Amino acid sequence: MSRTLKIALGVLLIAIFIVGPADLTGFGIPWTGLKRYGTYILTLWLVTAVAAMGVNLIVGYAGQETLAQAAFLGIGAFTTTLLQKAGLPFGLCFIASGLVCFLVGIILGFPALRVQKHYLAFVTLAFSVFVWLVIRNEEWLTGGVNGIQGIKRPVLFGISLRPALYYYWLVLTLTAVLTGMMWWLLRSPWGRAFTALRENSVRAESLGIDVRGYTLMAFAIGSGYGGFAGAMYAPLVEFIDPSPFALGASLQYLLMVVAGGAGSFVGPFVGAAVSVLLPEWLRFAEGFYLIIFALLVMLLMAFCPTGIVGLFERLTTKARRPHADDKGPTLGTGTGSTTVAGSKS
Repeated sequence: MSRTLKIALGVLLIAIFIVGPADLTGFGIPWTGLKRYGTYILTLWLVTAVAAMGVNLIVGYAGQETLAQAAFLGIGAFTTTLLQKAGLPFGLCFIASGLVCFLVGIILGFPALRVQKHYLAFVTLAFSVFVWLVIRNEEWLTGGVNGIQGIKRPVLFGISLRPALYYYWLVLTLTAVLTGMMWWLLRSPWGRAFTALRENSVRAESLGIDVRGYTLMAFAIGSGYGGFAGAMYAPLVEFIDPSPFALGASLQYLLMVVAGGAGSFVGPFVGAAVSVLLPEWLRFAEGFYLIIFALLVMLLMAFCPTGIVGLFERLTTKARRPHADDKGPTLGTGTGSTTVAGSKS
């Protein structure tokens, strides 16, 4: 695919995301847009993809493990909620949520300097349970099991973003900014260092890469993305309680990255679509849709461990690969000999 075609498809996709949920009948186009619930699901997919991007940085690029992303999502959600109730604008609350989770990620990431892989997973698992217990039991701060209700959506330039479509556009803008930042990071020397850590940390250290520093930074940045996602999640649902931030949710974020394609830039978006959009599309099966969803994910993991993006790349590579029987013998030049084109193994 040429670069021009990729740019054209990208612009078309952005245009679809911007105007797709809107009612276009006023412009003479027979499209009534998405209903309120459809816009909510699309917004939830974007929020979930941001959180999954953070996990993908930690797992897919830095080669670490984390089971704490839902906890960081909860920290970000409650930080935004409490600061908004204190009278701060949403923009400052959004930045503060990401910054708080970034700092907490640095503190929690120090064990990553001594432990690796599944040992780090146990550290983050304990942290996830700890955060959930704090949210559940500290009623004076978080409301406990009753949660916090009446979370207001932001007001931007005097315009209330209470309508679902307006808030969707805000989340779409923030997601685009965070995606651009991640794209820049992964293509910078930092991104190459993260990939080197994943492939072989000993070799990376021998090349002069600060393994401890980059490991800590990857974990902190990924945690910060969880905070940003939580800041967008709270006004979306307008009510938060401990249940969305439990350990099971962290496992789900990890599953999104694996199902979409760990180490792939678009993998978090594909994995979030599998987790958020696919169950909605399977609701026609009524009580069996969760069973169907679970079976589809298990089949994907069993037959395509590189995820959906890896499966797509494999299929497109096979489609472009030339076959030996497609080419006939060709005459050599200058010697009169005959050369037969070989095939790739």
